[in-house]
Amino acid sequence: MKILVAADGSEFTRRMVAYWAAHEEWLGPQHQYTVLTVVPAVPPRAAAVLDRDLLQGYYAEEGEKVFHPLRVFLEKQGLHATFVSKTGHAADLIAQTASEGDFDLLLMGSHGHSGLGNLVLGSVATRVLAQCKTPVLLVR
Repeated sequence: MKILVAADGSEFTRRMVAYWAAHEEWLGPQHQYTVLTVVPAVPPRAAAVLDRDLLQGYYAEEGEKVFHPLRVFLEKQGLHATFVSKTGHAADLIAQTASEGDFDLLLMGSHGHSGLGNLVLGSVATRVLAQCKTPVLLVR
């Protein structure tokens, strides 16, 4: 099974990883993993005055902050994954990556806002669910 794991390094990602570790059906060498993180883009006016290499270094560093604990986790499990960092709007890029990569499952954590909270605050998970045709396993 091809599994896309969306991670942002938050407490909700840690909960998702704990769930993942506790469920053998999602964890094992029979699966192919891609770990995705989306770094929010620096506003265009700020990006215009920054050195391109400096900006790319910032995006890479932010992605690696998310990836490091996941690399350690997967190494302890004896598993390999592809790590992909993208820049932009998280929900759009997660859904797009899941669809274009022909994944069998998208695994991600959720903040667990109520319906009213989603309406007021918005939710990456809600937007991903609305846009994604790939089955999504949300861990709260």
